[in-house]
Amino acid sequence: MSGAILTIEDDDAIRRGIVDALAFAGYDTIEAADGDAGMEMAIVREYDLLLLDLVLPGQSGLDILGRLRATRPTQPVIILTALGQESDRVAGLKLGADDYVVKPFSVKELLARVEAVLRRCPGRPSDLQQVPLPGGTADLARQEICFDDGQTCELSSREIELLRYLSQNAGRAISRDELLANVWLISPKNVSTRTIDMHVARLREKLRDDPHEPVVIKTVRGKGYMFAASRNGS
Repeated sequence: MSGAILTIEDDDAIRRGIVDALAFAGYDTIEAADGDAGMEMAIVREYDLLLLDLVLPGQSGLDILGRLRATRPTQPVIILTALGQESDRVAGLKLGADDYVVKPFSVKELLARVEAVLRRCPGRPSDLQQVPLPGGTADLARQEICFDDGQTCELSSREIELLRYLSQNAGRAISRDELLANVWLISPKNVSTRTIDMHVARLREKLRDDPHEPVVIKTVRGKGYMFAASRNGS
């Protein structure tokens, strides 16, 4: 393994367990024990992935995630939450977190999530680099949409993988469970399928796809979603 991982967690025992496990797995580690130090590190330090606790002294994890998305829209983030923090977990996903792990979690589960998210980072090999769209092109390597009017829009690593999977299966209705298994790399029983709907809505907005009459990502009643834009972008 390789790469640097920033862990922001105020519980000393949990943070030390995470950092030790990451170091043993071959990752470089950076750590912060509160929200104020974590905010500074998240914004100024260079790292490949952020492991972010949501409940922190000082600035909260949601504060950090919101600021991070404004300055580094494509930075991979896994949020760490307690079992009863569903509302915070949903808020984190809405702000663009790539995944979440519920405490208590095993080292094996955490490392699997870390590895899965890092596989989706920019620069990872892929057989599809560009997706033609009505009015523009999604450049998956650069993680942005380039519109014909000259404007651009950045995409998160999760949005890139979602768009890649949908476009690779253009014309076929794909269930939410299939998306969870192949894009999120998790069992559908471990997360609500509302996560899919939330990410699709966010992606449609960035694609300028009318949510009421979408032409790029269509909703197929009772089945899921289908990438409907043709390869020539019309």
